[in-house]
Amino acid sequence: MKISRKKPTKYGGVFDDAKVLDKIKAEEEKTLADDFWSDKQKAEQTYQKLNMLKDSYYPWKELIGEIDELEELMEMYASEEDETLRAELEAQIDALDEKFRPLKTKTLLDGEFDKNNLYLSIHSGAGGTEASDWASMLMRMYLRWVERHGFKSEILDLEENEGGIKSVTIKVDGPYAFGYLKGEAGVHRLVRISPFDAQKRRHTSFASVYASAEVDDNIEIDIKPEDYRLDTYRAGGAGGQHVNKTDSAVRITHYATGIVVQCQNERSQLMNKEMAFKMLRSKLYEYYQREREKEKEKNAIAKKDIAWGSQIRSYVFQPYTLVKDHRTNYSTGNITAVMDGEIDDFIESYLHFQKEE
Repeated sequence: MKISRKKPTKYGGVFDDAKVLDKIKAEEEKTLADDFWSDKQKAEQTYQKLNMLKDSYYPWKELIGEIDELEELMEMYASEEDETLRAELEAQIDALDEKFRPLKTKTLLDGEFDKNNLYLSIHSGAGGTEASDWASMLMRMYLRWVERHGFKSEILDLEENEGGIKSVTIKVDGPYAFGYLKGEAGVHRLVRISPFDAQKRRHTSFASVYASAEVDDNIEIDIKPEDYRLDTYRAGGAGGQHVNKTDSAVRITHYATGIVVQCQNERSQLMNKEMAFKMLRSKLYEYYQREREKEKEKNAIAKKDIAWGSQIRSYVFQPYTLVKDHRTNYSTGNITAVMDGEIDDFIESYLHFQKEE
């Protein structure tokens, strides 16, 4: 177990500690100003930037410290022929690798809006109850992923129907939410024996996922009153406290692009309207970006037909279990874990795939 090491070890690229630490100190100084909270929105943006900087610095610093300590131990015991000690060191190496992988993945999130919050929409395809149930299963999968990563989620609009949901829009708040989940945009295909089929036949269902980044308020998107139609309607759900007695829900239709957004889960029509316009601005920005750079499509992935041949990922429950991404060819047989929100390996493989394109 002979180990050689060049000293001193230098870590460049993703961890330029001096520059990042200077930026952290500069942002922290801003928070100490007497009038810091006079502009609440600007203050929250400062804290968001500060937290992202800290997140890009301290985990790496801690990991590098642990690597240095382990290297010293390996040098100290390099001449030992103790299998128990070897097993302990190998276990520590594996533990460090588990810490390293998510940090390495984060270095791939360097797109213009990768650090932003996210609007995630799911729409069921044709197929009635089976397709609606599949859309609700995908919603749960993403909500579980959000929960696992300590992010916040808010359901802005939910249209239910028999057996599940027709569509849902979820806002995900968290550092790099868009960067992580942008690759989920596309058509998702389910193959299983339907629990709704008395004859226990195998069914294929489709649902589409759409991801758009929340754009900053300082990005100007000119929306004139004559460019859209604003409709209000009564928000409602399964009944009881979820049924709204007033027309507080808001739907906005943008004439030129055909983009439709709606929000019903805020406390008032004014708040629903404000959130709907934020979603519209985000989707319009991406629409015009795609028009300018169709060949790259960096900031969004266009919707495809919810049908055969257009899926990005297949989820097979019977006659075998398999989840396969058709872009990266990454697959796993542990479909139960995937449906419980364990999709990080798919996210990581897509980010590497995107870099190689």
